Amino acid sequence: MTNEDDPLGLRPLTARSVILSTLLGTHPPRLGAGRLVRVGALFGISEGTVRVALSRMVAAGDLGQPDGFYELSERLRLRQARQDESRSPSTRAWDGAWEVAIVTAERRPAAERAALREAMAALRLAEVREGVWMRPDNLSRGRPAVVAGQCAFLRAVPEEDPASLAGSLWDLPAWARHARALQSAFDAATTVAGRFALAAAALRHLLADPLLPAGLLPGDWPGDGLRRRYDLFEAEFGALVRDHLRATDRP
Repeated sequence: MTNEDDPLGLRPLTARSVILSTLLGTHPPRLGAGRLVRVGALFGISEGTVRVALSRMVAAGDLGQPDGFYELSERLRLRQARQDESRSPSTRAWDGAWEVAIVTAERRPAAERAALREAMAALRLAEVREGVWMRPDNLSRGRPAVVAGQCAFLRAVPEEDPASLAGSLWDLPAWARHARALQSAFDAATTVAGRFALAAAALRHLLADPLLPAGLLPGDWPGDGLRRRYDLFEAEFGALVRDHLRATDRP
């Protein structure tokens, strides 16, 4: 969740990270090189550096380049969808049942096992033991083919206290501490670059929010507060970018 050098998990602002974060926050995620160059200028990144980063991202398969525009690859579009869902999750009233996934496929290659583990994390399922995953059945979302093809699903009501079960599957106090630290850092940040890096860290952290029903969460859960901080930054940064682009538009 964090690293020793930076307990908030902040990553250095590079041309690649600015391009990626900008496109992940754009709907649809498609912009021309000129606009991406001018966004990079907000952070002191030169035009040449941005263009080199764009070329490398296309070569690496992170970006496509149709009709002279740059757009996210399919893999990164899925990441954008997960980020959007983490900011505005689709939940439903919880009736006490849990969603349980049991791996039924046998002799799977390592790549399939890794893909399943990644998909389960994206679905916010927690691993109880090898081949068994579960969570409260309060989320409305589809299941990708990699999951449907390897697992059987059922609904069950645990006999033990559901809050205790949730606490054994997710480290809720650690998630909450990190979220509160990010919120405090947001409030104290005074530069665009600082808030941009914090916003990216907040999105990464929200991807790990288990999105549990309120009755299973510790008191004063900071998930919604962190979402509001990000929404505030997005509105501020969007206005800054629009003003910057308007001021630098060439006749």
